[in-house]
Amino acid sequence: MKLYLAGFNLDINTIEELKDFSKQVAENLDPANFSKMDFQSQKYIVAKLYLHATSIMERDNFTPETLSAAYARISRNSKPVNELREIARKEVDRARKSNQNIIFGLGHNSVAEHATFNFDILEVSRYAIEIIEHFRLASYTEKSQRYILFQDDFVVPREIKGTSLEKEFRYIINQQNSTYQKLYKILLPYVFEKFHTEAKDPKIHKTLEGLAKEDARYIISLATQSQMGMTVNARTLENIIAKCNSHPLSEIREYGKKLYDCTKNYTPSIVKYVNPTSYLMNKSNDLYYFINNNISKPKKINTKDDIDVKLVNYHPKDADNWLLATILFRFGNMNHKRALSNIKKLSSKEKLSFYKEIFKDIKSWDSVLREFEFIYFTFQLVVSASNYGQLKRHRMTNIISQKYDIDLGITIPESIIQTNKERNFNEIIEKTNDLYYKINQINPIVAPYILTNAHKRRVLFKINLRELYHFSRLREDKHAQWDIRNTAVKISAEVKKIMPLAGVLLSGKDQFDNTYRKYLQK
Repeated sequence: MKLYLAGFNLDINTIEELKDFSKQVAENLDPANFSKMDFQSQKYIVAKLYLHATSIMERDNFTPETLSAAYARISRNSKPVNELREIARKEVDRARKSNQNIIFGLGHNSVAEHATFNFDILEVSRYAIEIIEHFRLASYTEKSQRYILFQDDFVVPREIKGTSLEKEFRYIINQQNSTYQKLYKILLPYVFEKFHTEAKDPKIHKTLEGLAKEDARYIISLATQSQMGMTVNARTLENIIAKCNSHPLSEIREYGKKLYDCTKNYTPSIVKYVNPTSYLMNKSNDLYYFINNNISKPKKINTKDDIDVKLVNYHPKDADNWLLATILFRFGNMNHKRALSNIKKLSSKEKLSFYKEIFKDIKSWDSVLREFEFIYFTFQLVVSASNYGQLKRHRMTNIISQKYDIDLGITIPESIIQTNKERNFNEIIEKTNDLYYKINQINPIVAPYILTNAHKRRVLFKINLRELYHFSRLREDKHAQWDIRNTAVKISAEVKKIMPLAGVLLSGKDQFDNTYRKYLQK
């Protein structure tokens, strides 16, 4: 794994000071003029610039901590905030002491959120990325297996290196990757033939190539190397480092160490509690042990009972009425109980009229009202690793997942079936499963590395209605990847059964205008 600190936020006055100094250097050392000066004049200018540079460096304010310190003082200092920034910028040591006192002494941790960092993360496994992107209060952009043709780069976990399983691990992954390349070459002409009308336009060729790549990738492993960019504030960064340092997987511990090493000199006053803790290190094992010894489980779990989308809970139960009452609460100057009572007295026609007013003039890019957040749904999903890789990007949802379970089977793209490559696909899956069993018996934590994008896991997915509108528009759209689109369509269908009024416009962006017109005609 490689990790680089790509940048962080600086006070604008520090940036302007550096720009001004650069301008002075360019003007004073312009070869056309500098070469014509006598030696003493040249020496004077160089000395002057050197002293200026030294004074800038001595302030040591190339850190986002000064912004955190300045904003931390707003609540207790009457000076204008721009003056507080200037004070912090000129007195970095005092700024750091202020941060220490306010963040860790008084417990105002949100002050650290004013400092942000950017990271380049390279040569990291797809499996590790699932864990890295577990942290919701950060922004990620990941190398896409839909648009980029992957090569043979993969991560061999430290736990497997040097063991009797390493040779077989490399062999199976090489077979997976070889099959991936062969599938891509077969699927490419299939896709062009399937969309032969669209293929007449050269501008669409990249999109069609992407369709072949996204289906071929179902056979490559979670050990496949990828790369990503991450932006995160210092408060979340501290939490990430602490949890990663306590993680049982060596690749994640390495990630936590590299994050800290990259930033520790810039954040001594706002990133502090990063050491492993017994709570973080032992909690998962403690719970597994407790459950196995105290809660009876069936000897054989029937995975046939698992459907890919199942609504397991929602709140409140009278959702259409409850949402109208919540909107009436805001605009009607009454308590919520009275608002709900008033809504229940409305006829079906009156409620429909109310909802039409709520949705009036809405466009596919508009967010629905914040009151929609008070309605939430919890689904149990059974999804492929490929599907999960997209699902986890919806960070305003609540997602918890079980480990991958080979008894749940696999997801095979329809294109692979249509090109008669299902048998070849399954042969590789069988070999993969055999090795998974071997690794799982020795070290379960690293066993998922060998699994493919086709393998499945159970996920508990909680989403509020406002976020569901965003999710639906993005994931039900015709441009969305088919696997997660299937999931999104089924989720929306379940919600529409419960909320036929508030859920009526759930659809992909490409369908939104037609759905809206039909709705208005009711």
